Amino acid sequence: MQAVKRCATVWRFGAVGVGNTAVGLASIYGARASGLGEVAANAAGYAIGLMFSFALNRHWTFAGRGPLLRHAVKFLLVVLSAWLLNIVTLLGAIEVGLAAAWAQAVAVLPYVLVSYCGCRWWVFADRPSQAEETT
Repeated sequence: MQAVKRCATVWRFGAVGVGNTAVGLASIYGARASGLGEVAANAAGYAIGLMFSFALNRHWTFAGRGPLLRHAVKFLLVVLSAWLLNIVTLLGAIEVGLAAAWAQAVAVLPYVLVSYCGCRWWVFADRPSQAEETT
């Protein structure tokens, strides 16, 4: 049963990621259409996408319990760490001769792994009490 639950969590995390991408891009395009410049539109889209991702991962993917602010801060730290590893991977892949488009694709992998593991085992690691588990 634990394996099924774990698999469902991975699938939900992936679904949230796809949704996050769609919401973020739609927000970027909407911000551009309303007159924001490229950088401001990108920042707005990422901010909206991160809030979407946090909310769904907290409530749906990992059923996080515990203080909202603590979860939010930890989530931002995980995302920042994942993004930094993404950049290091991207630049390293380009340095060894991988085409930039392929390097971008390769750099997504450590981002996803760090994000998932960080969220699962640190950000939303609050466990229900014994009484909650048996009800």
